[in-house]
Amino acid sequence: MIHGSKADTLKMLEGIIHNAKIFPQVSFTVKEWLQDSKCIMDNIMNEFNSTVIIRSSCHDEDTSENSNAGRFLSIPNVKLNIDDLHNAIEKVIGSYNRTDYSDQVLVQTMLNSPVMCGVAFTLDPNTGGDYYVVNYDTTGSTESVTSGDGNENHLFYFHKSKNFNNICAYSDDTQNKRLSKLCSCLAELEGLFEENNLDVEFAFDKNENLYILQVRPLVMRNKLSNSELQKKELERISEYINNAQKKRPFLCGKNTIYSVMTDWNPAEMIGIRPKPLALSLYRELITDNVWAYQRDNYGYRNLRSFPLLVDFGGCPYIDVRVSFNSFIPATLSDSLSEKLVNYYIDLLKKNPKAHDKAEFDIVFSCYTFDLEERIKVLREYGFSKDELSQIVDSLCLVTKNITDFERGLWRKDEKKIEILEKRYYELMDSNLNDIDRIYWLLEDCKRYGTLPFAGLARGAFIAVQILKSMVSVGIISEDEYSAFMNSVNTVSSRMNDDFIMLSKEGFLKKYGHLRPGTYDISSKRYDEAPDMYFDWIHEKEQKHDRKMFKLSLSQMKELRKRLQESGLSTDVIELLEFIKCVIEGREFGKFVFTRNVSEALRILKHVGKEYGISEEEMSYANIHVIQELYSSTKNAKEIIHKYIEEGRAYYDVTKQITLPPVVTSNIDIWQFEYPDTEPNYITTKKACAEVVCLDDDINSDIEGRIVLIKSADPGYDWIFSHDIKGFITMYGGANSHMAIRAGELEIPAAVGVGEKSFFRLKQASIVALNALEKNIQIIRRDKNEAR
Repeated sequence: MIHGSKADTLKMLEGIIHNAKIFPQVSFTVKEWLQDSKCIMDNIMNEFNSTVIIRSSCHDEDTSENSNAGRFLSIPNVKLNIDDLHNAIEKVIGSYNRTDYSDQVLVQTMLNSPVMCGVAFTLDPNTGGDYYVVNYDTTGSTESVTSGDGNENHLFYFHKSKNFNNICAYSDDTQNKRLSKLCSCLAELEGLFEENNLDVEFAFDKNENLYILQVRPLVMRNKLSNSELQKKELERISEYINNAQKKRPFLCGKNTIYSVMTDWNPAEMIGIRPKPLALSLYRELITDNVWAYQRDNYGYRNLRSFPLLVDFGGCPYIDVRVSFNSFIPATLSDSLSEKLVNYYIDLLKKNPKAHDKAEFDIVFSCYTFDLEERIKVLREYGFSKDELSQIVDSLCLVTKNITDFERGLWRKDEKKIEILEKRYYELMDSNLNDIDRIYWLLEDCKRYGTLPFAGLARGAFIAVQILKSMVSVGIISEDEYSAFMNSVNTVSSRMNDDFIMLSKEGFLKKYGHLRPGTYDISSKRYDEAPDMYFDWIHEKEQKHDRKMFKLSLSQMKELRKRLQESGLSTDVIELLEFIKCVIEGREFGKFVFTRNVSEALRILKHVGKEYGISEEEMSYANIHVIQELYSSTKNAKEIIHKYIEEGRAYYDVTKQITLPPVVTSNIDIWQFEYPDTEPNYITTKKACAEVVCLDDDINSDIEGRIVLIKSADPGYDWIFSHDIKGFITMYGGANSHMAIRAGELEIPAAVGVGEKSFFRLKQASIVALNALEKNIQIIRRDKNEAR
């Protein structure tokens, strides 16, 4: 079959498609309408006995070059009378904005309250991957998917290599049967059109009949993927996951889960498809060994030699079983630890949406004032009173050793960060060659940077948890919590002050190493593109007034009482100072260690330039090239090129595969739904403004706007030098850098809205962000259309 107009294509499908139905139609050209509109309306009223939909069928839509989806008007629920029909048809023709008498209008029965409807693609439109991608709605709306307004939209992926009859993505068998039927129909359409890039609108009625409402070419800007290469990689991933679902020596937990955000947040820090250099650098500096050394040092279970991160075809995932083990206090018995890890895993399987908030909503990793109340939930899962008492005592001991103001473990980590600063300048002043300098910048970064930073980050997490529990038990209010966070004076807030006080040269000397993508060699540093990030021309005004936080006498007494009962401390002032110092220390530690990373990438870029290798090519290398060149006399240019070729080949696979954010079994590799993610709303403020996405254009004017950014990377701190109204991130946790910054500056934010919501918001022009009521509303989709 050859694609025709919307009306002609549906007409051709009538009688030849077996897995679906086509609604009867009356179609006519603009010329025919102008010649005898009365005859056409009589024909419509004779053909149909209920309300109809008047649809565009213009030659400018549904072509192989442009779909022009939604450009022309369709009017639903038109009553069968002369006036309503005439007005609706005239409006549809008027939306064509041209005079082409061969353009058509299509009239069909209006399907009201479908049980499922949506749009299906026979390729992944983002990657060209060999998937059926189905965006659907089950609320009865016929427009929520195509308009992008629905809050109940589902996004389902199914790899074509699998049997359509084995769809088991949902506990609802009816839903699985619908998707199976739809995928069979999509395969039939591919055969009829002899094309595998189709865009299909569909609907199921209450009798479970599948109707095809439209078939057009899916306009692809990317090249199609290699189906066989993609399938082989998915089979390897599937086998790996299947093998991992077994009991492992020295590790609690009967099986595992994989997630992109549960621990150390790789999706937030390097993205879901990072280039090989960024991925290998993140693993080397943090998730291979450093992360486990820190947890062990701080009194948790010893997970040394267990990598936290695995990559599935180049996509980074956290091994959740390993992560959950690392939050178990070392003093707990093996049997109780096993029971606790299994509980955590089972709970996450039941509620995969919590994967980016696991340490808040699932894991008990430290003592808080409301712990003994929260932990009672374990009684429902067979934990005894004695076991609960053991868990509470062990968490109290870990927390006490970390939070002690004078002798706490975080104090040693503060000093290590200071050592890293001194060693940095010594390294930069030395006469080492470029490879040696990169090697030592990264080695120092691990020992004196990311390792103590991980400790300070652990302390900061505990600090925030304790502070939140003070709200939970009624010691302080939400407003007082916000006031405390606002009073924290981190390096990032000092950066705002320095931007006002320092000269351009002085500011860049201090902060120039920062970049939005900390581990991305292609991301420009502040000092490499200062005019892109900052407005140096307009007068700078101090915009941030810090709130005062203080406790009343009765609050002090209640907090002291709680501290005495827990055995953590007896000094309220020291506890509050710990919370403040460790949050500030975490941000300073990140600022200092990222300088080593940034400088290593800058020098690596220079090394590439000497050998005629661009920064884009260098992004495909593996950081292990530095270790190999440091300890051998091999030809540097040849070795770098070898790593680049290997990385580029592997990344070609990475670009082709699409995986879910949470993987509970190998079945999820082949069929899955992208889950909705509950954002972390920061502050109790609200804002309504135009939105701008920095990932589309980093040079955008963000003044007075709500900013969309993919990650909560500290390199995005430059946005706070502009008077933004709020910001929204695709990835990020409640305790992430940007969440802390939002609290400091009292800027409303939604951190970690997830991919589905983020891409929906990207299509908007004006958005209302209400952090207090925890919602985001699209006010206007484009600049000419009010909601």
